[in-house]
Amino acid sequence: MRALYLVILGRQGSGKGTQSLRIADTYGCIHVSTGDMLRAAVAEGTELGRQAADVMEAGHLVSDEIMNGIVAERLAKDDISESGVLLDGFPRTADQADTLERILAELDHELTAAINLEVPVEVVTERMLARRRDDDTPEAIRRRLSLYEEQTAPLLEWFARHDLLETVDGQGSEEEVFERLAAVIDSRRG
Repeated sequence: MRALYLVILGRQGSGKGTQSLRIADTYGCIHVSTGDMLRAAVAEGTELGRQAADVMEAGHLVSDEIMNGIVAERLAKDDISESGVLLDGFPRTADQADTLERILAELDHELTAAINLEVPVEVVTERMLARRRDDDTPEAIRRRLSLYEEQTAPLLEWFARHDLLETVDGQGSEEEVFERLAAVIDSRRG
């Protein structure tokens, strides 16, 4: 059976982290978040990792050019070639999605699906407030969710146009949500 190349999307508080771990464990793919990729590139001291470290130390966001390079390097590694990947936090824009498609094609792979874990704004807001973290004030949560919607809508449209988007209801027990995710992954896997 061919390796899975998945992207997972979802609002903060949607359960994406929990479900990503279960998907990776069940299907044997490597769960890679944007943060993990950046930290690994910096720790390895790659050219792109050093560039990213300089940008982050200066308090700026890492450019698409650097991030795309780091993603390309990570996806070319043997563990992902053998096991596939579940990307969390990349791509964030339609341009990055174009780049991801090109990177995978160069590696002779293609995206299996982009899964959007859909949980209503009111529900994720309640979940985040219940976590009682210092940065989870109602105003901060509203701002983060608004920014997510603004940035993610064009990305969801990109995946839909490429017949890759699968939206899964993220409400219910952890097990119920995972069963829905597994059904979608299994149908895409063929």
